[in-house]
Amino acid sequence: MPNANFRYFFAGILSFVIWGFFSIPLRNLKAFASEEILYYRIFTSLIFLWLAIAIFRKKQIRADLTYLSSLRRKEQRNIFLQLVGSTLLLTANWYTYIYAVNNVSLQSAAFAYMVCPLITAFGGFLILKESLSKLKFLSLAIALLSIVLLATGSFIEVLWSVIIASLWAFYLIIQRKMQHLDKLNVLAVQIGIAVLLMLPFYLWKHESFPQGTWFWGNITVVAILFTIIPLFMSLYALIGIPSSTLGIIIYINPIIAFTVAIFYFGEHVDGHKVFAYMLLLTSVVLFNWSIIKLIFTEKYPSK
Repeated sequence: MPNANFRYFFAGILSFVIWGFFSIPLRNLKAFASEEILYYRIFTSLIFLWLAIAIFRKKQIRADLTYLSSLRRKEQRNIFLQLVGSTLLLTANWYTYIYAVNNVSLQSAAFAYMVCPLITAFGGFLILKESLSKLKFLSLAIALLSIVLLATGSFIEVLWSVIIASLWAFYLIIQRKMQHLDKLNVLAVQIGIAVLLMLPFYLWKHESFPQGTWFWGNITVVAILFTIIPLFMSLYALIGIPSSTLGIIIYINPIIAFTVAIFYFGEHVDGHKVFAYMLLLTSVVLFNWSIIKLIFTEKYPSK
């Protein structure tokens, strides 16, 4: 791999390494309701993200406003609908992930991000009419077999995994359609919309306002270390490496998450699950085989 691309590749790896440990601060907050964690994650992320954008990304804001003003009203309406739709998917994904970590199992949350890129690919094939090779269709069939095998062991866990993965996959599909806007600005707007959507529920029914430093310390870590920083890193990585390569790197996340679940939190994994996970890993390798070959040859694309 050319040395000029290494820092981008490293940024991509580090972002998913960080996300792999996300279950630790979430489990620290297990005593709190999932919706409470979601509310304060969104509110805190909004403050830090908009503060960072206002200080460091004024140029990108002006560029996006200029682009939006040049569009016809119909195109502006389409972007607005895409922003609202993607926000609903993102918020639902965050809630279901938090709930799964603290109320179902860490493995169900980790498994979701093994399945997610495959669901994204199939959704892109159906919705965006993206082409899939025979090898990729084979990999999707193997992934489906893996999911069926896991469902025979624990249907509830697999159901949660598929729900989490599907929400994130369709969020990514909508993101692909917004090509001309700065991704971090889009995220900031989405979190702003999420706050507006969540605020009535928060005001209508929520627990007493948390006072302890333990809660706010972990929420701040979730907002900065596990939301804003890895998103910054993944966006930076896309400057120098193809998005397809970043799609390979995402599998670092569930590998670390499974390791944390088994060795840090002591969750049990039987032979049935191991076999199903190995099938899924085979599916992942087959699906990304052409990219894997590029990464380890001198023909690695520099984007």
